Amino acid sequence: MSIRNDRLKGMSYTELAKKYNIDPRTAKRYAESDERPEYTLTGPKPSKLDPYKRQIDQWLEEAPFSAVRILEKLQEQGFNGKYSIVKEYVRGKKMDFNEKATVRFETMPGQQGQVDWGFFEDHTVWEDGKPKKLYCFLMVLGYSRMRYIEFVTDMTTSTLIRCHQNAFRYFAGYPNEILYDNMRQVVIKRLLKQEDSTLNRQFEDFAGFYGFKPVLCRPYRGQTKGKVERTVQFVRDNFMVGIHYESLADLNGQAIAWCNKVNGKVHATTNEIPFERMKKEGLNQLTREYIIDRINLRRVQKDCLISYGGNQYSVPAEYVGRDVAVVAMDSILAVYSEGKQIAMHRLSCGKKDMVMQAQHYSSIKIKERLSVENPLLKQDIGLGLENVPQDLSRYDEALYG
Repeated sequence: MSIRNDRLKGMSYTELAKKYNIDPRTAKRYAESDERPEYTLTGPKPSKLDPYKRQIDQWLEEAPFSAVRILEKLQEQGFNGKYSIVKEYVRGKKMDFNEKATVRFETMPGQQGQVDWGFFEDHTVWEDGKPKKLYCFLMVLGYSRMRYIEFVTDMTTSTLIRCHQNAFRYFAGYPNEILYDNMRQVVIKRLLKQEDSTLNRQFEDFAGFYGFKPVLCRPYRGQTKGKVERTVQFVRDNFMVGIHYESLADLNGQAIAWCNKVNGKVHATTNEIPFERMKKEGLNQLTREYIIDRINLRRVQKDCLISYGGNQYSVPAEYVGRDVAVVAMDSILAVYSEGKQIAMHRLSCGKKDMVMQAQHYSSIKIKERLSVENPLLKQDIGLGLENVPQDLSRYDEALYG
């Protein structure tokens, strides 16, 4: 009606188009119409992409494929549509995924921590007379938002474990599970399902010793550990700006002071002080320490034997295929799994000896082709355990403190 009235007042169709931000032809149609235009909703038109949308959703769940890559995969399945409709659909689905990923994930007290590495390519530290690259280990507790950072010059599995231990000491405990991305120090082979993935042997033993569960982020879903990701950026923007340090020890001293400062301020998300909220975490207490320098890992073979010092020693059959830790002390070889002592042998002074105990094979039912008894299962072969000291606590202390 407004357009018709303005037309009667003498406005041209071009002037109407500019005033109402429409096409001049639309302005003419409205001005000359005797009745008000009515619009009806129509159903969406069928698309060549419809039969493939569920498949596209599955691909995008697995990885953030580009629209070009999605088109290539669709063409392999016989799709003959154009790139434009694929691009529009993929863009919309990615926006949906991003919106879902930004929903804040809160954890219960003591339940979860998050760990990540940060690489500070613009900084170095002098060590052993030469400059070395600088990396930062970061751990955040999900409930209290307590933060711990530590700078190192390598990212080996041993270094990762030591940083965990230092973080546990700082927090005076550790959570039930810790979240990681697919860092090679934790997982060797990452598959879509965590239970199908292969963890780093040394790190798996460390986690088993303390009893926390390593949780792996789904591939390409870094938002899952957003708390620690934000801490990495916070360290870059806050702590490292204008930093001056003389050594790695000096830098880490400043890092602890920074942690104490930020953990003593009100957190923007929880509106509470992390140190105060920490009191509600209820972390698992540290009762012993995993001493990595004294640990040798061995894989238990199908015959229930492990190799050490050129000889073979038996362990209980239920540990076949698993990795165990061993320590040698005072001519005694002690074997551990996840902190539990499972076997002890007197060390052999020879080579290629087999030191076995019959009770280690008691759970195995041997099927002999001939009616001949297996002598290995009738008696201890090798050096046995004669005169092994009764008090074994010092061997546990040597391994785990």
